[in-house]
Amino acid sequence: MKAITSRDNPLYKRLKALAGSPQQQRRSPHALLEGLHLASAYLDTVGQPQTCLVTEGALRHAETRAIIARIDDHRIVTLPDALFTQLSNVVQGIGLVLEVSKPSAPLPQQVTQTCVVLDGVQDAGNVGSILRSAAAAGIGHVFCAPGTAGAWSSKVLRSAMGAHFLLHLYENVDSPMLIERLALPVVITDSHGAAALYDCDLTGPCAWVLGNEGAGVSAVWREAVTQRVTIPQPGGMESLNVAAAAAICLFEQCRQQRRH
Repeated sequence: MKAITSRDNPLYKRLKALAGSPQQQRRSPHALLEGLHLASAYLDTVGQPQTCLVTEGALRHAETRAIIARIDDHRIVTLPDALFTQLSNVVQGIGLVLEVSKPSAPLPQQVTQTCVVLDGVQDAGNVGSILRSAAAAGIGHVFCAPGTAGAWSSKVLRSAMGAHFLLHLYENVDSPMLIERLALPVVITDSHGAAALYDCDLTGPCAWVLGNEGAGVSAVWREAVTQRVTIPQPGGMESLNVAAAAAICLFEQCRQQRRH
């Protein structure tokens, strides 16, 4: 195993810049996965990371050593606990970070299976929660339109709990181009004059478009809508959190498809 002992180390400086900048996290071809759960999920579903950074203190824990044992020795770099704090975005984290390559794939020529479109969903926690629900519901593709929080940011990764590695994720997707490639109905949630979710036929595939927390779905997607649904709220609240709404819709579709 290699060791970093100075904050002037080029690898350390590069990863510190990546950890501390959402802009860098969006632009970089790499992402940082912090903690045992994300590391284990990545190893289970993708394979070897580019680099594994682990603190000397973390190596005293059996759980960390079990993760390290799964990684090729030449990819492992140790560093003091004091240096790791500049790389960490987790309070009282375990002292383990994987640097991984973001998957890169062209936009599908045609989309025929249920997918999720994030249309300017700005809150990273909401984006991560939606990705987690989408993966749990067996969704294959998630498309992020401009204005959506960076899918590979630290907060989104933590909220998604490994969902990234079960999905095909596309960022900065041109909405008109995607609309042309959707060979399935476009569904949005709308609190005004829409059909109740539980009365709609969701047994077939569709594109779920989830809009900005304040403004809702943008005009380009409203023009492409096939079906508008509303989630009944007998308690009288005006609206639901977008991540909660997404989970309700996706799992109502799962329920109907299971019975169909």
